[in-house]
Amino acid sequence: MRILFAVHHFPPNYTGGAEWEAYRIASHLINRSHQVQVLCVEQVTNSKSEDLTWEDDIYQDVPVRRLFLKMSSAYGEFTKWEFDNPLVGRHLEKLISEYKPDVFHLMSGYLLTGRCLRAAKALNIPTVLSLMDFWFLCRRITMLRSDGELSDLPIDPVVCAQCIGEEKKGYQLLGRIFPKAMRFYWKRRKSTIQLFKERQAFSIDTLNNVNVIISRSQFFLDFYAHAGVNKNRMVLSRQGFDIEKFSPESKKPEQAGGKLRIGYMGQIAPVKGVHILIKAVGMVENPNIELNIFGNEKAFPDYSNQLRRLAKNDLRVHFLGLFNHEDLYEAMQGLDILVVPSLWYENSPNVILEAFATHTPVIASNLGGMAELVKHNENGLLFPAGDVYSLAGQIKSLLEAPGLIEQLRKGVEPVKSVESEMDELEKIYASV
Repeated sequence: MRILFAVHHFPPNYTGGAEWEAYRIASHLINRSHQVQVLCVEQVTNSKSEDLTWEDDIYQDVPVRRLFLKMSSAYGEFTKWEFDNPLVGRHLEKLISEYKPDVFHLMSGYLLTGRCLRAAKALNIPTVLSLMDFWFLCRRITMLRSDGELSDLPIDPVVCAQCIGEEKKGYQLLGRIFPKAMRFYWKRRKSTIQLFKERQAFSIDTLNNVNVIISRSQFFLDFYAHAGVNKNRMVLSRQGFDIEKFSPESKKPEQAGGKLRIGYMGQIAPVKGVHILIKAVGMVENPNIELNIFGNEKAFPDYSNQLRRLAKNDLRVHFLGLFNHEDLYEAMQGLDILVVPSLWYENSPNVILEAFATHTPVIASNLGGMAELVKHNENGLLFPAGDVYSLAGQIKSLLEAPGLIEQLRKGVEPVKSVESEMDELEKIYASV
């Protein structure tokens, strides 16, 4: 089968969850004798004239076409091009004519926009979409507003206009001081509100013309259905892992002296709530704690500096930087508990399933896809998102009950194999 696979970014310069998942899926499909071509955006820059160029590349046996977008709106005001990019649509039409795929599979819609799905559909190419985030519903991708509050359904275009407006701190301050007056002000931003209405209508209509939409979690599936997406077009298929690489039996025993080894792995970004974890550990006055933070500090340098200031006088906190994905198993072996303190809903976090693959329990925010995976007092612990005191309390409970870690470890169930996941994906491709 010939598969045209599209994702907003791709390794090696981008190494987030969606990027690695795209690479992983493409690699396994190639190993199953499918022909795969990946399309991604490598760079977006501000330019007076709209333009698109590309480079063809091969990354670890995966053919990749990397797009370079020049857009006058790249760092400016909200425009229609953010959700309906004709440059990408026209380029995709040409690529489809050349490559002649059997299926077009998009992961998320960020940067590539819903236009690419419409372009494939117009050429009678079956379409598959993997929901990775809330991009189709939320310009900020996470449903987390600029004031730190989580949005819910139904989506209010006035709230969306206020949210992007308050990305400027001056408007945020005015919103806190004069909430009613500023609400009236944002209601008067007719052009921005209309654009958000168009974005919402375009997105829902686009999704309702996709052949199959894959959701990694029941939470995401239900959320999009409540937003107006036809539930009959959606299927639940959680990601799989190379289980043979994860041998729970060889997991290191707890360190001598009863030291609790806590870990964080993932993006070092405000939305991930790493500051909540550092503050919580700081509240637990016990020398038998070790917090190891793995992640790229260069992506959000101001936030990374903030985290280092928070942990400045705490010798128990270690920043271990970005590690190779191949070293994940070894890093997990050195942890007794993994913490996922994210402030947004999350979908089906790879890192939670990777922890479970090594029988490592997880403490997670009681939100969305995290709460779907982590069962309190069974395979981990939950705490209200952003609640430093509650997270500190959960950490204390592990110190006060030495047998709790082992009890939680026994509650971790086996994760799905990547072979099962690929079997499901091939059936989805065959169905369209």
